[in-house]
Amino acid sequence: MRHIEVGGVRLSVIGLGTWQFGSREWGYGDDYAQGEAVRITQRALDLGINLIDTAEAYAFGKSERIVGRAIAGRRDEAFVATKVFPIMPLAPIVEQRGRKSRARLGIDAIDLYQIHWPNPVVPIAPQMHGMRRLVDAGIVRHAGVSNFSRKQWQEAERHFAGPVLSNQVQYSLAARGPDEEIVPWAQANDRVVIAYSPLGQGLLSAKYDATNAPGGVRRTNALFLPENLERAHELLTALREIAKTHDSTPAQVALAWVIRRPNVVAIPGASSVDQLVRNAEAADLELTDDDDARLTEASDHFHPISGTAAVPKIIRRRLPF
Repeated sequence: MRHIEVGGVRLSVIGLGTWQFGSREWGYGDDYAQGEAVRITQRALDLGINLIDTAEAYAFGKSERIVGRAIAGRRDEAFVATKVFPIMPLAPIVEQRGRKSRARLGIDAIDLYQIHWPNPVVPIAPQMHGMRRLVDAGIVRHAGVSNFSRKQWQEAERHFAGPVLSNQVQYSLAARGPDEEIVPWAQANDRVVIAYSPLGQGLLSAKYDATNAPGGVRRTNALFLPENLERAHELLTALREIAKTHDSTPAQVALAWVIRRPNVVAIPGASSVDQLVRNAEAADLELTDDDDARLTEASDHFHPISGTAAVPKIIRRRLPF
């Protein structure tokens, strides 16, 4: 497993996202939560993956508990990241919730504690003051944010009075917004971008097309509208053809493109140990400059229907008639 060193920490370029651990919306069931999720996490550690990302919002703390069980006895091998859901995130509340997350994880300190989303009502200052208290008390080692703009990230740093190590954002060949400001700022300032949904919730696996869309939680993802699957044809074709030249999979190629960016790591989820292993192998896939350029150009040409324009179409897909 390849690692990078940013802001004084060493992170595997491929991490493990655990939203699906215990979460009903993914439909994996209790057997997965109690058994396979633990095996996935332990196999990740075996492979040298140290970045394990969870959140108090994932299954109302259940994901944190599963992660805690999985890393028991192997604490030194894991860089544990979790997130506070910012409902009334005043400083004492952030501090209290951080302590509760640490207890659910069963660890000495949280390696990275992140504000899950910007709160539109509560200013960032009291949230970061709570973060500072947690770091000063040794409950948390590093502060981070998630879904913040570059400007919001910088403001968080000012109020934290120190480096805010990371910004976890949606970033992939299907979601290139962070390229504009967030990724360049991280690269210039010894910070890290943690890319969630680096496979576009499976779009970039190239398994789906306009006649074969996924169900479950992905039915509410605009990327899987038939029109968007058609618009993604050039990108998916590029992924398939480049994967063939490297004897790999389209998903591995998509992950390799993300982690080719300096100061960027990716946290794909995994539904099985086999999928985890395939994700990890992407760390060793070396794309050529021509591969990178073709994928980037195809991504530039992908303009999916999104936002308010996508809402009526998603609703129609959900209707039973």
